[in-house]
Amino acid sequence: MEKFVEQGYLYDFYGELLTERQQQVYESVVLEDYSLSEVAEDLGISRQGVHDMVKRCNKTLEEYEQKLHLVEKFLNIRAQVQRIGVLAREYHSEEIANISSEILEEL
Repeated sequence: MEKFVEQGYLYDFYGELLTERQQQVYESVVLEDYSLSEVAEDLGISRQGVHDMVKRCNKTLEEYEQKLHLVEKFLNIRAQVQRIGVLAREYHSEEIANISSEILEEL
């Protein structure tokens, strides 16, 4: 999985477990693509401080995933439901295809 997509999933699942300040920095650098310098200037900290915080956040989010496996489970369920949708269309089962689509929308 592409690193940026992986970071997005990790943040979606575990971002609320970070402090507000960590969330602010992580969102700015990783999700909104601001430079370290821009974020450092806005927050009144050094570029190195921003870099270190993003690195710590990544490590923390990855540790949560290693313990809880929520992203892994989500991706597996999504793949299985997509497969159900494909099979339902192959066998012309409109109701199963609709249920599959509804589940994917909820995920």
